[in-house]
Amino acid sequence: MTIEFNLPINITLLRIALIPLLIVIFYLPWKYSNLVCTLIFIVAGFTDWLDGYLARKMKLETSFGAFLDPVADKLMVAMVLVLIVQQQSSPYLAIPAAIIIGREITIASLREWMAEIGQRAKVKVSELGKWKTTAQMVAIGMLLYREDLFGIPITYCGYALLYIAAVLTLWSMINYLNAALTAISEK
Repeated sequence: MTIEFNLPINITLLRIALIPLLIVIFYLPWKYSNLVCTLIFIVAGFTDWLDGYLARKMKLETSFGAFLDPVADKLMVAMVLVLIVQQQSSPYLAIPAAIIIGREITIASLREWMAEIGQRAKVKVSELGKWKTTAQMVAIGMLLYREDLFGIPITYCGYALLYIAAVLTLWSMINYLNAALTAISEK
């Protein structure tokens, strides 16, 4: 089996390549490192949308691209959450971050297992999962930025959204697990 590298896959690979760049800039003793990290994270989020859009529009959807896209997303989210928790060491941040990372590992494993038994469609991405992802990405962007913006306490807004994302994370995980259990019991 050969893997064809096309434009959407290359964009996904770019998203993965942005991770070490973000990490290096995160630790630079530079006044604007938080702003640049936030911009890199936003670019990564845009590439997530762009690679999927181009794959569908250009009819370049591949099984490798379908595998690589969520891996890139989960790597970016997990790495940035670890950086944020390390920097802003607090159980109030560590708990929702652990919930989000733990859910991502659980659902990725569940999807792989369901694919092995021919039931992958039972645990496809849901609307609730999209809401979770939106809250999570905005929260992470705010927590990376860390500075008030137009008098708005961005860090506190980031915390609130991260907790909303954690609740949606648990809710969507329960839905996925129930769908999987239903599919298994029907077999």
